[in-house]
Amino acid sequence: MKQPICIGIESTAHTFGVGIVRGKSILANARDAYTTEQGGINPSDARAHHEAVKQTVLDKALEQAGIRLQDATLIAFSQGPGLPPCLVVGLEFARHLGRTLRLPVVGVNHCVAHLEIARLATPAKDPVLLYASGANTQVIAYEGNTYRVFGETLDQGIGNFLDQFARHLGLGFPGGPKIEALAAQGSTYIPLPYAVKGMDVSFSGMLTNLKQKSVRKDGQGRYVNAKGDRYAVENLCYSLQETAFAMLIEVAERAMAHCRKKELALGGGVACNSRLQAMAASMCQERGARYYCPERSLLVDNGAMIAWLGILAKEHATTDYASLDILPRWRTDQVEVSWR
Repeated sequence: MKQPICIGIESTAHTFGVGIVRGKSILANARDAYTTEQGGINPSDARAHHEAVKQTVLDKALEQAGIRLQDATLIAFSQGPGLPPCLVVGLEFARHLGRTLRLPVVGVNHCVAHLEIARLATPAKDPVLLYASGANTQVIAYEGNTYRVFGETLDQGIGNFLDQFARHLGLGFPGGPKIEALAAQGSTYIPLPYAVKGMDVSFSGMLTNLKQKSVRKDGQGRYVNAKGDRYAVENLCYSLQETAFAMLIEVAERAMAHCRKKELALGGGVACNSRLQAMAASMCQERGARYYCPERSLLVDNGAMIAWLGILAKEHATTDYASLDILPRWRTDQVEVSWR
């Protein structure tokens, strides 16, 4: 039987990606990301970016895969959750390709795609997923024939939290990698609010506290609060990571104990952070559990994970293109898991 070839389109936020998967093999994973020197993500500007690069990214993916567009048998797109202006670009591009090629199209859940690509790209079979990205921070596990959220942020995603503090410091977008680089130069821990509430986490109090500690700069480049206390930016970033990541690892470990699972997988762009990876690996080692982390290109938003989930969920594909729509608030635990 001929293996399906799926073209997956990712456009939930700042990244426009096209991935191509044949069977269980990733043939291509091309992407182009919207960035800024100052400020955060502007949804309208991100949409314009996606419109400008979509054909180029598709062409690059086809070149990587060594196939023709006509070889595809299925189109998948990230239906949600995400920023509506960005999601619309992926929806319209998927409709266009479906009509042009006369192929079925399936919309898939972005969060579940992160989990499933971890199961494809690593030996993980039934892991708890610590999903840490810009807008999403969730601890997910498969229980009772669905993906259930056992813990999540009560206010903002870990990535958005990092980006907001980076924007406050004037570091530009995305801020996570810049904060990681500064944190690597820090060594003095500054106490920050640690907010774990049951199985959930909150970052707003920590963000406010960090902003209060960095009201202005003195003549030596240190940050000063209203009382005149001085803080090196490297130590602020170091303390941020140590506190925020410890919160995530605590909740992930609780979920592993509750679900009696022996595997932890990481997903999402913030999971590229080497300190978060080290803390996750250390926790798993202490528990006698197995730790898995896909390669960087599969942690960040990407089209390959959308293509792979498209193959898994192909029974939901349709040629009624007008019926397809975006689902900006589509939760992980609302997904019908028919492939497990």
